[in-house]
Amino acid sequence: MSRTDVAPTDALGSSIRSATAATVSTTAFDRVTAAVDASHYLLTPRAVVTPKSVDEIAELFSFATVTGEALTFRSGGTSLSGQASSGGILVDTRSEFRGIRVLDDGERVEVEPGVTVRAVNARLLRHKRKLGPDPASEIACTIGGVIANNSSGMACGTEQNTYRTLESAVIALPSGTIVDTAAPDADDALRSREPRLYATLVDLRERLTADDVLRETVERQFSIKNTMGYGLNSLVDFERPVDMLLHLLVGSEGTLGFVARATFRTVPLHPAIATALLVFESLRAATDSLVELVASGAATIELLDAASLRVAQADPSSVGALPELVVVDHAALLVEYQAASAVELDALAAGARTLFAALPVVGTPELTSDARIRAALWHLRKGLFAAVAGVRPSGTTALLEDIAVPVARLADTCAGLQALFAKHGYGDAVIFGHAKDGNVHFLLNERFDDPVSLERYVAFTDEMVDLVLAAGGTLKAEHGTGRIMAPFVRRQYGDELYAMMLELKRAFDPAGILSPGILVSDDPGIHLQHLKSTPTVEAEVDRCVECGYCEPVCPSKDLTVTPRQRIVVRRAIADAVSRGDLDLARELERESAYEVEQTCAVDGMCATACPVFINTGDLVRRLRAESVAKPVAAAWTAAGRHWDATTRLASTALSVVPAVAPLVPLPNRAARAVLGADTVPEWSRDLPRGGARRRAGVTGDPAIVYFAACVGTMFGPAEGGEGVAIAFESLLAKAGIGAVRPEGVGDLCCGTPWKSKGITEGYAEMVARTVASLWEASDHGRLPVVCDNSSCSEGLVHALEKAVLDDERYAGLRILDAVDFAAERLLPALDVSPVVGRLAVHPTCSSTRAGSNPHLMAVAGAVATEAVVPDDWGCCAFAGDRGMLHPELTASATAREAEAVRAGHFDAHASCNRTCEIGMTRATGAPYQHVLELLDAASSPKEN
Repeated sequence: MSRTDVAPTDALGSSIRSATAATVSTTAFDRVTAAVDASHYLLTPRAVVTPKSVDEIAELFSFATVTGEALTFRSGGTSLSGQASSGGILVDTRSEFRGIRVLDDGERVEVEPGVTVRAVNARLLRHKRKLGPDPASEIACTIGGVIANNSSGMACGTEQNTYRTLESAVIALPSGTIVDTAAPDADDALRSREPRLYATLVDLRERLTADDVLRETVERQFSIKNTMGYGLNSLVDFERPVDMLLHLLVGSEGTLGFVARATFRTVPLHPAIATALLVFESLRAATDSLVELVASGAATIELLDAASLRVAQADPSSVGALPELVVVDHAALLVEYQAASAVELDALAAGARTLFAALPVVGTPELTSDARIRAALWHLRKGLFAAVAGVRPSGTTALLEDIAVPVARLADTCAGLQALFAKHGYGDAVIFGHAKDGNVHFLLNERFDDPVSLERYVAFTDEMVDLVLAAGGTLKAEHGTGRIMAPFVRRQYGDELYAMMLELKRAFDPAGILSPGILVSDDPGIHLQHLKSTPTVEAEVDRCVECGYCEPVCPSKDLTVTPRQRIVVRRAIADAVSRGDLDLARELERESAYEVEQTCAVDGMCATACPVFINTGDLVRRLRAESVAKPVAAAWTAAGRHWDATTRLASTALSVVPAVAPLVPLPNRAARAVLGADTVPEWSRDLPRGGARRRAGVTGDPAIVYFAACVGTMFGPAEGGEGVAIAFESLLAKAGIGAVRPEGVGDLCCGTPWKSKGITEGYAEMVARTVASLWEASDHGRLPVVCDNSSCSEGLVHALEKAVLDDERYAGLRILDAVDFAAERLLPALDVSPVVGRLAVHPTCSSTRAGSNPHLMAVAGAVATEAVVPDDWGCCAFAGDRGMLHPELTASATAREAEAVRAGHFDAHASCNRTCEIGMTRATGAPYQHVLELLDAASSPKEN
């Protein structure tokens, strides 16, 4: 399927706008970026609509019913079966529907469809509760998809999945009727307002429960994880039609209605946990051990085959978590025990260790409660799909299938799958998944643009269907039927039950406006249509599998596009060029200038979430390097050669400008208009005055090299603050630690300003000069280099990595951030008493990537009685000067965090990077300062 099927649809857009107040776009750029989800299907919508309320959803339903246009709901875009792709009107429910309300001290939670599972669980954490569904994609998947696909996951099984834990919902039906299933008169209201639907539900229940064979079939099918077709178990499990309706919406994949708000019963968050990785010589040996492990009380048992283990070993975070062995035919089970108390866990662990000793495992498994090791193991497991897919051959598309069989049949089923892989030439296929539930995933890489490969895929699918159904299994356990299995629903359930599903669809959606072809379809080849091709693009991002895990952490997600969408645009341009559609390629390139390049903070937060470690900022820096104007590059390179004078000039300007503030805006706007908003920063009254010049020197007997960041020269401290440079030197003096400040420090910089702008010559020159100076100041690596701004500390690390390529001696240099140094060296050497009550803490993207946040919170906890990171924390996107070039980016990135800060009644506000402090001050109106300034105020020399 082409990524650029974007025939003009302006007339459709005009028609939609006349029917609803929702935001509507029909531009090629918006349609291309909205088209892609995590599945191997690709349909380009004719329009993208973003409603703000359930009333606007009802308006869309009315419009679609009259015009016959099809609607498809999309939220997180992590679906794998094609159910969120649309060639009609794509309805974005993530942008606006993000409400969370914790009820009854966390026993229940009311949520909207656009909020992620991780965000909900973050709110529930303080109540020691969590959602029952625990999908591996929890970082990015949203409640809308969780309900639409009856999500489960690794621990919840069939007892704590969406179907079992959903209490009530506000539902918009295609007729426009709004049903609140929690209302006392909900059932009567449904009968009154939707008599035909109500009667159909009553009739279907009577027919199903009266037929013992059909009822037994439904009960057997849903005794295991099962998301094939509609949830006919709703007709058996509930008597009131309104309760049937609620639970039929679960797993309906957006084909029956829209859930605008849902209330879940939460489950306990067990505090006592122990995890072990059991390695076996073969997949058969692993699966043969399942029955005993399930009986031992394991909460989760996750399967990883040999190919999965090899990919996991390539992850740097696997060091210390995975055993060192050469993987041949091995397989592993990730086993976890959970309990309400340490005593209960000890009892489970004792039994588990006895069992482990009797199993045919390789080596001696360690059942550990070490949080670091456990987190590393689960990081590997949760990112496995994208990590495995990320090493696929360029140009192929990853396809993830999802089946379940009775646990006793899993070993034979896995053996059968491996035989099919061999028969059809899928040598790189992998098997992993939720073995405790008999639910496994297998991943194939296929070229859907090759007819021979497509024939192979068709033959494999037919044989796989036979294999699974013969084992008494289901063709979809938790990923939803979607397009991929819609032709096989009748085959799994039989004619009578399938006919009931068709009756349900007609009763809910008589006009057929919701996702036609999804979940039920009479087209036997629908699963072979609109298959996604993956053209080769820039090396920095070519391995992207479009999983969407990066999107929630991206600071530009609510303003322009996300990392996944930036990559999607590059693929769409490549596709357009290959087809000779140069007009479209130019249009996408033109829109990309702002949407893709200028509003990317290049903060690297996407890499912290990406299972294959893509930093989309690397792509954007490449694009900037290719497009930067030569005069701009020359000017920045020249400024770098005189950096001391440049930073002092900037400092002077910031100090002088307030005196002539009324005269500044007009020429500033004119300069931005002429030279470009991406070239000339926007001055605003909230910018601080300039800072002090950096100077070389030595204090005491040096134990460190102190590298004061140049940002402290350009931007002075927050009003009333002393600035981090003065604070850090004061802290060193109190602790009796000497320091050397490098010669010529005023002309040194980590190089980030040049690197982020794609000015390669200027970056290379600055890196060479700075690293050479630090090498000498550190006595050739004897002293560690400590930097006082987190982004600059990270910049120095990257500068050092670059310098080592030219001179291996520099590998001896050690770079530390001042916050890490303070937590490890200063806190033990000082007497510290809290000086503030409730402190709002803003971690930075750099402190997050560097792993410094625990130290940041240790320092914050020492200076405040309560240190709090807001639940909606994220990168502020000030990104050096990006927040001045595009203040709308920082405003968007900080909006939700700022709202939480303003409502939090904080006494002080702190971070660990000056430009981030400026960005958060602008966003909240509250002065942010470096946390070390507070530590200086709170500390005194330790008394002997």
